[in-house]
Amino acid sequence: MPTVRLGSSRTGIAQGDVEVFSEFDSGGSMWTGEGERERRLHLRFDDAFAAPPAVHVTASLMDMDHTAAYRAELVAEEITTEGFDIVFRTWSDSRVARVRAAWMAIGDMPFEDDWVVD
Repeated sequence: MPTVRLGSSRTGIAQGDVEVFSEFDSGGSMWTGEGERERRLHLRFDDAFAAPPAVHVTASLMDMDHTAAYRAELVAEEITTEGFDIVFRTWSDSRVARVRAAWMAIGDMPFEDDWVVD
């Protein structure tokens, strides 16, 4: 989804909903493994921000095995003007089949009157 500017201001909002991983059918380590595990998905904004934006990430789907404790961390890391990483972590005996994440980035957009001084 393209970045939307709020009225005539410099503030822009970008958002989306993405599958971070799905490992139930493939027997991946999120579903079959134990201990610390991580999946990282890099996302690029359709339009670059003027400075790294504030990014909010939330789970839109977590398909987990009910026989083990639900241990999960979902965060945004490595935020730049052009994109960020969605990172999902779990540990111990938690079994995770798949995860989707909804995200929103809010920040300043480049403005036509901005000066670039080298």
